Amino acid sequence: MYVKFDFNTLCRKVLEDKLRDQGLKYRLINSGEVELYESLTQEQCKAFKENLEDYGIEIIESQKTALVQKIKDAIMELVASDEIIPVKASIYIADKLNHSYGYLSNLFSEIANTSIENFIIIQKIEYTKDLIISGKHNLTEIAQRLNYSSVAHLSTQFKNMTGLTPSQFQKIVTMRRKIQRYDHQYSRAI
Repeated sequence: MYVKFDFNTLCRKVLEDKLRDQGLKYRLINSGEVELYESLTQEQCKAFKENLEDYGIEIIESQKTALVQKIKDAIMELVASDEIIPVKASIYIADKLNHSYGYLSNLFSEIANTSIENFIIIQKIEYTKDLIISGKHNLTEIAQRLNYSSVAHLSTQFKNMTGLTPSQFQKIVTMRRKIQRYDHQYSRAI
């Protein structure tokens, strides 16, 4: 079975449930931003942090780290957008976060230990894998959707990141599906 889910929706739901469970009055501002209408005691804050950690959600206490997370969120939004966004990623990120790209790039490299460009490539390749697995798009459509200049450019980056070409990855996915179908049919026959 293959399942598709939206990380932002999932995290938002978990966060809302946990905030309600703690009886906190709040307002969700943006993805990953919460305004609390009352201050928390140290015990409440510790309990809330521990509750969120079970779901892989952590409270960010540094403004720089929070801004880096906003950069990551903007990149993931850009990559997974159903629409082709006609501007360069650098312009999109700078406009979205209302900071110069140079500042954001330096901050990101300092905190995340990688460049924004590398993070974008990683996210594009991961999304490419998801699109290949879904089987709904061919490589040309995927390249266009992710704003690659060509399928060859996508293929080169994919191979550099995974060691496989997208076609080889597709064949592996297809083979696994056949094996799973066979295993399923075989187990039903027994």
